Amino acid sequence: MPNTPTLATLAADLDSGATSARKLVEQCLAAIADPAGEGQRAFVRVDKAAALEAADAMDRLRKAGAAPSPYAGIPVSIKDLFDIRGQVTRAGSRALEDSAPAEADAPVVARLRQAGFIVIGRTNMTEFAYSGIGINPHYGTPKSVWNRRVGHVPGGSSSGAAVSVADGMAHGALGTDTGGSCRIPAAYNGIVGYKPTQARVPLDGGVPLASSLDSFGPLARTVGCCAVLDAVLAHEAVQPVQPRPVRGMRLAVPTTIALDDLDEAVATTFERALEALARQGASIERIEVPEFHDVAVMNSKGGFAAAESYAWHRFLIASHGDVYDPRVRVRILRGEAISAADYIDLLNARRSFVARTERRIAPYDALVLPTTANTPPAIADLADDKAFTTQNLRSLRNCTLINMLDGCAISLPAHREGEAPVGLMLAAAGGSDRRILELAAGMENIIRV
Repeated sequence: MPNTPTLATLAADLDSGATSARKLVEQCLAAIADPAGEGQRAFVRVDKAAALEAADAMDRLRKAGAAPSPYAGIPVSIKDLFDIRGQVTRAGSRALEDSAPAEADAPVVARLRQAGFIVIGRTNMTEFAYSGIGINPHYGTPKSVWNRRVGHVPGGSSSGAAVSVADGMAHGALGTDTGGSCRIPAAYNGIVGYKPTQARVPLDGGVPLASSLDSFGPLARTVGCCAVLDAVLAHEAVQPVQPRPVRGMRLAVPTTIALDDLDEAVATTFERALEALARQGASIERIEVPEFHDVAVMNSKGGFAAAESYAWHRFLIASHGDVYDPRVRVRILRGEAISAADYIDLLNARRSFVARTERRIAPYDALVLPTTANTPPAIADLADDKAFTTQNLRSLRNCTLINMLDGCAISLPAHREGEAPVGLMLAAAGGSDRRILELAAGMENIIRV
């Protein structure tokens, strides 16, 4: 995103005194409060007093030479899925409103605070994270940054997270990704979203969707920003990501499923990005990945999302089911028909899928594919349940392939200024996180040329 601050430039400005944590927080609060903006729909809670108090504390620590990190004082948003001490975690729902406040921060929230990041507020989301579209009938639906006069969906489930970053209401966001929930809203709002290898970041303190697939990751403006936040979340040393030269990259475009039924704008933008990479010396090979056909079979009864969410929700639905979004409730209830034998079969099928797919993609540095099959649909066009279901599946399809693989993946904006937002996804087997970030850093400024 041109002419917008990154974590690196903000850290430099804080260090030089060109800005202060107080100023950064005040600017974000002003953006949230702007009546012409999306703040009221992007956030379900704004922690104004606490954020300003934390900003003043970070400014004092920096003045004393005791700032906990170069990023101390930078405001970030937290998806409503995470525990924040003293607050009720609603997960975008009305069903949890009478829950007790959290007794402690989720580990990922605590790690951000330990690095000095300032929690500006809780962001809106799809109820219980169960959609790639981002519509929320309880708290409203923030609009994608694209063509706001019409009003397009923000992507889900980390809808408010993406809009908060794109609109300057925060300088980074904590999201989750079970089937694309960091990458889809990033693609729909022209920013970067990262899904780490699941085991790298602890899942405690977050409302689960599907514990086999859930992962916690960042949304931010650049690959470098995501790399910083990812390292903090994984409790690793923060090291500047070193961009890999595009020349010599070995990239595979999966022609199985991932290129089917693309919107014209997605297909055109994706092919243009591939051509730009090829001109810079990347080796790009189109390959069949027949294993991808297994994913639809594994999900035919609802998959891990239905089975594992039903196990978590069954008592809450019994007592509060009438306040659930009907589109969410009906998908959770699919899990009621999944037997223990079905679930064990699913575990075994996934284990085989991961092993076979990893062998097939091993010769390549990364897979490269469109993040979503569609550009963000207009909100008004999704009032019909059939239209919603169709577009939701199109938003989730490609990202879900990588969650089922237990891989890592990043979505980069590939469109040009004024065009419909399109994300390009780089993905690889689990444990390839640093490589994916280095590859992405090497190409992020090339694919939009």
